[in-house]
Amino acid sequence: MTYQGVLTKMQTEFLEPISYYLVFKNDFINLNQLLNKTLEFNFVGHECLNCHLNKPIYRQGFCKSCFFDIPQAADWIMKPELSKAHLDIEERDLAYEKQVQLKPHIVYLANSSNVKVGVTRKSQIPTRWIDQGAHEAIAILEAPNRYLAGITEVALKDYVGDKTNWRTMLKNEIKDVSLVEWRDKLKQYIPEEAKSYFIDNNKETNIMFPVLQYPEKPKSLNFGKTHHYKGILKGIKGQYLIFEDNTVCNIRSNEGFVVSINIL
Repeated sequence: MTYQGVLTKMQTEFLEPISYYLVFKNDFINLNQLLNKTLEFNFVGHECLNCHLNKPIYRQGFCKSCFFDIPQAADWIMKPELSKAHLDIEERDLAYEKQVQLKPHIVYLANSSNVKVGVTRKSQIPTRWIDQGAHEAIAILEAPNRYLAGITEVALKDYVGDKTNWRTMLKNEIKDVSLVEWRDKLKQYIPEEAKSYFIDNNKETNIMFPVLQYPEKPKSLNFGKTHHYKGILKGIKGQYLIFEDNTVCNIRSNEGFVVSINIL
């Protein structure tokens, strides 16, 4: 069976284990059902996720002109502390920025390769944790806007990491820690204007991933460089497909690439 479409972030269902789907314009693939099957990928072209033109992908699934123009790729996306919609200040599109930034945001701790702090919209919990390959996570603060969550994350970065080591995450080299203890330890470092939003009575969320075999030495697959690949699917974790030969494919890094997928 053959499917073709533009790669976008895998959709998930919070089950045990997580269920993963590749969604195309007119079809979708339940990836859990393909474990232990051989998949053959062929690069077809590009499709910018914004303008939908066949133009080289620059970053985040967008062509270069869209990346530097649309609000979905503005600096505050990656750096929440730069958010200004609460001040009625526009960066690229104030209506869009208000729609996203002025919603409840969660500051959280997640354990994937190490304990890290992060920010996401409340509506993206637990999806954000799943996408990061975290086997456990906990919300520590719920702010009314992205700015307050962002400055809290910046303050806590001095005491806990904010990056995931993707190789360690994929190899499943997990250190057992108490996120509740980390939460309570970090409370004192939350900025004064955000302290009242601290959450002190919740539990960790545990996440199971559909993985039959973890890679010993992960090798990254990029369809911009490798136009053909065939391998046996052994697992899915975070936004990565894991294959028997240690090849791993980060679907987020390949967004905007049009591929055909043969299930052999």
